[in-house]
Amino acid sequence: MTPVRAGAAAAILAIAALAGCGRSESPKVDAATERAEATERAKKDAFGTQVQAHEKAKAIGADMNKKAEEQQDAVDKMSK
Repeated sequence: MTPVRAGAAAAILAIAALAGCGRSESPKVDAATERAEATERAKKDAFGTQVQAHEKAKAIGADMNKKAEEQQDAVDKMSK
């Protein structure tokens, strides 16, 4: 094979390889559903207590934020 033919063949192979790189298969399940399912599976596996503790901590944080907001509203009403 001549150097020109070898170069052309290499270029064609590179183009053919790159042509398939742009395509991606669409996921069968959306990300939110997959995350919810993974969380449920994690609750039952070895990390169940950690996952439950994390969820409890998030709930406590939300509760604290709610109470702080209520207190801020009460202070604002008293200052008017």
